[in-house]
Amino acid sequence: MNQLSQSFSRRDLARTAAAVGAFAALGAPAVYAAGNETLKVGLIGCGRRGTGAIQDHLKINTGVELFAIADALQDRADGAYNDLKNRLGDKFKVTPDKKFVGFDAYQKLIDSGVDIVLLCVPPGFRPQHFAAAVKAGKHVFMEKPVAVDPAGVRSILATADEAEKKGLCVVAGTQRRHQESYLEIFKRIKDGAIGDIVAAQAYWIGDWGYYTPPTRDPKWSDLEWQLRNWNYWVWLSGDIIVEQHVHNLDIMNWALGSPTKVFGSGSRMVRNAPEFGHIFDNFSCAFEYPNGVAVTSMCRQWNGCGFKVFERIQGTKGIVYTDQPGNAIITGPKGEQLFKYAGPNNNPYELEHRDLVAAIRAGKPIMDARNVANSTMMAVIGRMSAYTGREVSWDWAMKASKLNTFPAEALAFGPMPTPPVAMPGQTKLE
Repeated sequence: MNQLSQSFSRRDLARTAAAVGAFAALGAPAVYAAGNETLKVGLIGCGRRGTGAIQDHLKINTGVELFAIADALQDRADGAYNDLKNRLGDKFKVTPDKKFVGFDAYQKLIDSGVDIVLLCVPPGFRPQHFAAAVKAGKHVFMEKPVAVDPAGVRSILATADEAEKKGLCVVAGTQRRHQESYLEIFKRIKDGAIGDIVAAQAYWIGDWGYYTPPTRDPKWSDLEWQLRNWNYWVWLSGDIIVEQHVHNLDIMNWALGSPTKVFGSGSRMVRNAPEFGHIFDNFSCAFEYPNGVAVTSMCRQWNGCGFKVFERIQGTKGIVYTDQPGNAIITGPKGEQLFKYAGPNNNPYELEHRDLVAAIRAGKPIMDARNVANSTMMAVIGRMSAYTGREVSWDWAMKASKLNTFPAEALAFGPMPTPPVAMPGQTKLE
């Protein structure tokens, strides 16, 4: 039986068109704003991704304004305040008293009167912030990944249940699920264009230019240093397989549901300096799905080497190839091209925010939380397997793993020693 039929439905494809086309055109009432009243947006996390996300959100949508910002670091909040004030024009409505700083800044923002929160701090904090936002009845955009360990994934899934009960809208930063080329290619997969899926491959082979560590100021505590260089600590980022490769793994789950187990390997080959924390720089994993469908996953961050970022899904009748930006083709058994996407290629980082606001105004909740939680868990168990050298099952990780990487010292500036680099055969599976 085609594995796609268990995990993918026309509702997944239709929700964007229904919310955006019909309701956005009609100007239907917002959940939190009567008529054409403006939706107030709060940004939690004022780094590069957060300031990019709020600009995407405000560019693609009308009737929205930036109402509050929050960050644990004073200079980040101040810098974002000044920069966004210059960039956003009359959509910038942040008064000085709505610029919150500190480890409790997220809660102050949530309580400030916003309708939508953008969760863009390092993912180690995501479960806590998501739970607080939903408890307060806020609609949420949250960047991927949404956790860094099994405890965090379980928290996200529990909060997703609460959000659904409250009729809240939740969109995640797995933007491929909102991109026209991917939506079209998955419609064709669902319609049987490639037959039953028998295997797939996911790749993020690149460099680390985007993640160049800052120069450490001697005045920074260990914790502040790690917050400013968060990509290189597991408790904050989850390692590269979780923080970056989750995009490609999400496509695998979109097609196949959740894996049953994984056997992985990885190492720290080229980044050994202290500023690179304790994460690996490459992973190779073999995931197994129901009915024996095998998925090969590879990711690495090595400078001066080849670059390859794409997904390949093989069926009994054809093969799908997808990559960015907006490229998607289907080939037949002899390599002949059966389909090539030639439709719109709008910015998916904007489309995800369009879909969120359209769903809010339509009063028809959209829920990305479970999809991104499951894809995050897929990445997490891949890392756990590579770190320990052991096979890891999905059910065990979801139900029995005790792994919780969030340090007790994480909410106060002070000492935070770097943990040792994982050593397969010695690192314990928790």
